[in-house]
Amino acid sequence: MQDFAQVEAAVKRIRAGRDLTPKVWPDNSRVAVALSFDMDAETGFFYSGQTTPQPLSRGEYGPRVGVPRILRMLESHGVPASFFIPAVAGQLHPDAVDAILDSPLNHEIALHGWIHERVTDLPASQERDLAHKAFDYWHKRLGRKPAGLRSPCWDFSDETLAIVRELGLLYDSSLMADDRPYEILADGEPTGIVELPVEWLLDDYAYYGFDWNSHAYHRMSDSGVLEIYRAEFDQAYEEGTLFLLTMHPFVSGHRSRLAAAERLLTHMQSRPGIWFATHEQVARAAAAGLGPGGGNQQREDLP
Repeated sequence: MQDFAQVEAAVKRIRAGRDLTPKVWPDNSRVAVALSFDMDAETGFFYSGQTTPQPLSRGEYGPRVGVPRILRMLESHGVPASFFIPAVAGQLHPDAVDAILDSPLNHEIALHGWIHERVTDLPASQERDLAHKAFDYWHKRLGRKPAGLRSPCWDFSDETLAIVRELGLLYDSSLMADDRPYEILADGEPTGIVELPVEWLLDDYAYYGFDWNSHAYHRMSDSGVLEIYRAEFDQAYEEGTLFLLTMHPFVSGHRSRLAAAERLLTHMQSRPGIWFATHEQVARAAAAGLGPGGGNQQREDLP
């Protein structure tokens, strides 16, 4: 059995600090809504060893069919979103990336690993090398530095935060210590990194993932998933905080599921005082609570 000191040291290594919810969101809004789409494409299947055509075709569906549908929905509602894309997926599907970047809504593209690697499977040096490689690819592709990271599978090693700081990122979106944006603490010390927390409750794959053992695919009805999302949004609205939803183009890009997501958008837009924003925009609003020049310092080796 580990003694208390060992448990305390592990718990305090990465911890939630200050709640960074602004007193008022931009445009005097009551709640911030941050929609995100993780365009994993084939990489999640490939990295897990599923390299035959059938699973890879499931991944291909995301950029081929899901992304265009999602972009049309977002444009019809005038809502910006953030797309977290592994660098390899971006290279495999340049047309999907171009479509995201060409949108008049200024959608965000942010880091999601190199090939959807699980970072706790890797030695620290390899995690660092792949993170820098992905950063450099997206910096060149976007013409600007990516602002944030969502670690693939929301995995977070003992080295991940140090890498986030090395890259000069503004925010991370992989941890789960709150519903609200917060500052990450490292060994009890403030880091200046904004955390935009995720939660399986607000991830489409938790409801729709395929289970080979039971052959269960549609685990919940679309209306049942919508009910959960809507209840979470309604409470975020009452609290005046943040509603952050994670979806995947190969999951929610299917017709009936995207129709449910559109009903959610319509519900949210029926309420006054909603600020729809990218994760970067939310993180910048939250970082204002860190004081002058709030947020992490940008990496200096690239313009």
